[in-house]
Amino acid sequence: MNVFVAELFGTFLLVLLGCGVVANVVLKGSKAENSGWIVISLGWGFGVGIAVYAAGWVSGAHLNPAVTLGFWAIGGISAQMAMVYIIAQCIGAFLGAIVLWLAYKQHFDETADPGLVLAAFSTGAAIRNTKWNIISEAISTAVLMIGILAIFTANNGIGAGFGPYAVAILVCTIGLCLGGNTGYAVNPARDLMPRIAHALLPIKNKGNSDWGYALVPVVGPIIGAVLGALLWNNLLLPVFTQQIS
Repeated sequence: MNVFVAELFGTFLLVLLGCGVVANVVLKGSKAENSGWIVISLGWGFGVGIAVYAAGWVSGAHLNPAVTLGFWAIGGISAQMAMVYIIAQCIGAFLGAIVLWLAYKQHFDETADPGLVLAAFSTGAAIRNTKWNIISEAISTAVLMIGILAIFTANNGIGAGFGPYAVAILVCTIGLCLGGNTGYAVNPARDLMPRIAHALLPIKNKGNSDWGYALVPVVGPIIGAVLGALLWNNLLLPVFTQQIS
């Protein structure tokens, strides 16, 4: 139960802070309106870092179904436990999106562009092409997964104390370097559950929830996390460990 609550609360914080910085930048009348991509990338990174600090000592802070499936693929978590993590993550992400709407309710009301309203909840592609968008999300999430496994490997000496901060740097880096084409969801719960919240909430001036794109930020991250985990565990880590020994 403590693991379930930790994953739920950690993912809640991740979505509230991460989607919160997007809302801060895109919604009408916000003090950070139009402050740009760097602000979004930094806010997402630091938001993830705070969420990892909050939940990591209890559950390991996956906070992402793709990451959980990556760990499952290399035997780091059982299938039954993975389902517990994923359910908690989805609930937390949904609740985070609802509280985000409450926090920015007046600014949502002032924003006439339905695309900007949706952007505060979910991602979209700069150049829309399902195949290439999935590839982009897969590459970004593979980097995320490899980065997480590298940060927390016993051999590099970073340790639990600095680890969440290093994850924050990792997420910032992915946003700044690889995020501009699809908005780097890299997390199915982060995109799907706020998109569902967008569809259900009585948001003024909202349009459709763009379900035609919703497959991309679910499938791409899962593919990327599993491939990244397998690459690290079966190829990179054995080679690196052999070199150290």
